[in-house]
Amino acid sequence: MIKRTIEQLKELECLKMSELAEYCGVRYSTVKYYSELGLLPYEQRGERLAKYYPREEASTRLKDILTMRDEGKSVPEVINFFRGIQNG
Repeated sequence: MIKRTIEQLKELECLKMSELAEYCGVRYSTVKYYSELGLLPYEQRGERLAKYYPREEASTRLKDILTMRDEGKSVPEVINFFRGIQNG
């Protein structure tokens, strides 16, 4: 499989987990962790139900999460914040 460049990723509507990590400049494990907590939006496609992340929405959400963590917010505080947004 050929690795896509950042410029190519910018043109895609949805990204795989590894592509989202590269696009945002974080580790794959970071994307996986926050995805497993239910904090990153994704859709599942294909027979294997692979996760695909909407590039704009997921990258913005991930940057917001990382900013909150840098500001000293705990993971439970981050979860509660985004759950509050979803329940609006």
